[in-house]
Amino acid sequence: MNHLKTFVLLAVMTALFMGLGYLIGRGPGMAIALLFAGGMNLFSYWNADKIVLKMYRAQPVDEQHPNAVVRNYVADVRQMARDAGLPQPQIAIIPNDQPNAFATGRNPQNAAVCATTGLLDMLTREEVRGVMAHELAHVKNRDTLTMTVTATIAGAIAALANFALFFGGGDDRERPGGLIGTLALMILAPMAAGLVQMAISRSREYEADRVGAEIAGDPQALASALQKIEVYAKRIHNPTAERNPASGQLFIINPLAGRGADNLFSTHPATGNRVRALMELGARMGLRPRPVVEAAPVAPAAAPSSVAAPTATTTTGVPITAPPRGPWG
Repeated sequence: MNHLKTFVLLAVMTALFMGLGYLIGRGPGMAIALLFAGGMNLFSYWNADKIVLKMYRAQPVDEQHPNAVVRNYVADVRQMARDAGLPQPQIAIIPNDQPNAFATGRNPQNAAVCATTGLLDMLTREEVRGVMAHELAHVKNRDTLTMTVTATIAGAIAALANFALFFGGGDDRERPGGLIGTLALMILAPMAAGLVQMAISRSREYEADRVGAEIAGDPQALASALQKIEVYAKRIHNPTAERNPASGQLFIINPLAGRGADNLFSTHPATGNRVRALMELGARMGLRPRPVVEAAPVAPAAAPSSVAAPTATTTTGVPITAPPRGPWG
């Protein structure tokens, strides 16, 4: 269903581009805009992984790392990649107190998965496995390619609108709606393309949750991890993500502490919706739901290493247990 939704949304975006291009620039204008946007995004497709890894000061790690938690993290990622039939990705850690993770790379042969030190510190090993299985699912689903195609079309629509805004595109009287209609298209078309782009991103997150839960074999661990990460992300800032908000869509949970419900301008689904979908998947897999415990109040933390985890969940049935103090603080 998520694959079908992605295809339909891509078709909508393509139709929007074709229609806008015809109304504004006819055939030549459409071709120029598509080539321009494609060139820009092709450069990003080939180089974005290197840029983002350097931006977040990602440090490659392997089985020889002196920290046992990191060695377990590496071993689990490698084992799950083998089970999923994927080439071994580059594995890295990011020195950041906010628990989070992302995957990057233009294809499975050139992929990297990254976890923050906060993730390894605050989550259990099973939860870390669930999170990294989600990131491997992004690699398996080639979501980087999907989002690059989406960005290309969205960029082409924006380029067409800018072209029409600054240079015009013929006699406005020849177009439906005249000048007012043209101005409305120039303003609304890029907004519509952005909304479709965000909807595709949310669709890919749901699909990665599903595939990742199957890779790890434990949907409940990923559900519990998502709830923990959301709680901590709202309390622990990610300065690099704040300076580069466009990179926020890479992470499993919005590092900018986004809103708590699906909305048109969100790149991530609401965590509660993701948890419910994972619990339903667990039920289909024959897993017994974990007992529900009343949520404890979350007190502000003085430092990331002393964050007090909530001791329970919302009404999703996935308990959030307090993790042991990790190796980072």
